[in-house]
Amino acid sequence: MRQPRYNRVFSILLFWLVLLTGVSVFGQDRRPNSLILATTTSTQDSGLLEILVPLFQRDTGYFVKTIAVGSGQAMKFGERGEADVLLVHSPEEEQAFMIQGFGISRRLVMYNDFILVGPAHDPAQVKGLKTVSEAFKAIARTGALFLSRGDNSGTHAKEKAVWKGVGGVPEGQKWYHQTGLGMGPTLQVAAEKQGYTLSDRGTYLALKKNLGLEILLEGDPSLLNSYHIIVVHPTKGSRINTAGAQAFFAFLVSSKVQKLIGEFGKDSYRTPLFFPAARIKREGGLR
Repeated sequence: MRQPRYNRVFSILLFWLVLLTGVSVFGQDRRPNSLILATTTSTQDSGLLEILVPLFQRDTGYFVKTIAVGSGQAMKFGERGEADVLLVHSPEEEQAFMIQGFGISRRLVMYNDFILVGPAHDPAQVKGLKTVSEAFKAIARTGALFLSRGDNSGTHAKEKAVWKGVGGVPEGQKWYHQTGLGMGPTLQVAAEKQGYTLSDRGTYLALKKNLGLEILLEGDPSLLNSYHIIVVHPTKGSRINTAGAQAFFAFLVSSKVQKLIGEFGKDSYRTPLFFPAARIKREGGLR
């Protein structure tokens, strides 16, 4: 079941109101049982939150307001005390967030991977290459169109890291376009313009049938995509619901929900969109 359109519109309007006015709307008329979750567009666009949030609300009695933006912006909400809990996928930025004292707990929840997608005719001839670095070099060399999210998301952070490893982010190049949009809309732009883009696998699979884009590179170990939950420090805002945030934290890492995450997507795509990982960190696995 897809999220009702009015909920998506609400999330977008709320995000831009805060961004443009600098006014916090999150602290207004907060009910004791309300919880604000700032998360990534991939968790929303994939449909995962449509399964998990109603279940959490039913089990706990909390009402969840979800704001789906890039990971960087989600963490900004946390820094300003405008969210209670975060579900994000930008590990280096998350670690900095914790070191600076903005969060009180962080734990691995799930993972998938990033993939390079593009048109079937593959103008840069990246299919068959072994690494994403080789693919980005081929795109730059041929001047093939590349769509970047350009939104300070976890996906954008990964893309920039790859570009920096092969000579620098090609800002200003005619073939390099920044959409400033989430993953779903960026995939749609890439499809319309027949360009390449870096995507998380979950969002791509959820939208694949309407895109006409193919996976042209996958399996590079550097493209691991891990998601963590972070409880925002209660001193960062006067109305942060720490109890609710900790309840959501416990919910996501519970055996029941980890099983649901591992099954999500199998019926429609014959493969999970995310892999449960709450037990991996204890064994020194994913970051």
